[in-house]
Amino acid sequence: MAEHQDGTRAAYDGIVELYASLFAGRLETQPFARAMITTFAELVRGTGNLRTADAGCGPGHLTAMLHDLGLDAFGLDLSPAMIDHARRAHPALRFDEARMEALPVEDGTLGGILAHYSMIHTPPGELPALLAEQARALAPGGLLLVSFFATGGPEPVRFDHKVTPAYSWPVDRFADLLTAAGLAPFAQLLHDPASERGFLDAHLLARSLAP
Repeated sequence: MAEHQDGTRAAYDGIVELYASLFAGRLETQPFARAMITTFAELVRGTGNLRTADAGCGPGHLTAMLHDLGLDAFGLDLSPAMIDHARRAHPALRFDEARMEALPVEDGTLGGILAHYSMIHTPPGELPALLAEQARALAPGGLLLVSFFATGGPEPVRFDHKVTPAYSWPVDRFADLLTAAGLAPFAQLLHDPASERGFLDAHLLARSLAP
């Protein structure tokens, strides 16, 4: 686990300013993703627990969006350079360096977790443990919105992401992993790709089943 995380951290540390400039306003041209995040925020507000982690927050633009949508949002990222940028760009919000496999929160305390294309670099064998960690952190009825690249085949597909190697997933397989982690998928959106890679873009909403 440490080896691939070290590589991912170093890769993102090296492209912070370029990444931030490319993605800061990208949702303006992605209506489906924007709609799913807005729906996620509305559902989290409905739970009464506004505390929400933007897991893999990058430069912090989606953390700020969640805040604007009425959530008590904070950002977490593996890359210290991304966290430094996010703190400068959004000084009123909280950002901390952390791994998604070890969220710095107590059990059952979050109303929501946003994982916007932030699980794509996790090798398939390590994804179940990562999802179990999200389930641990969510309060009963809490929401997880995870977005990723989808493939139509039966198995995950490793591909050369522009930053560092990543994986696309069959949506049903990913949903099964959510269920195994103690989360109940209840909504999904699958749409044409926003990039030249040819994978579909997938968004899954799941609810914590914790007692």
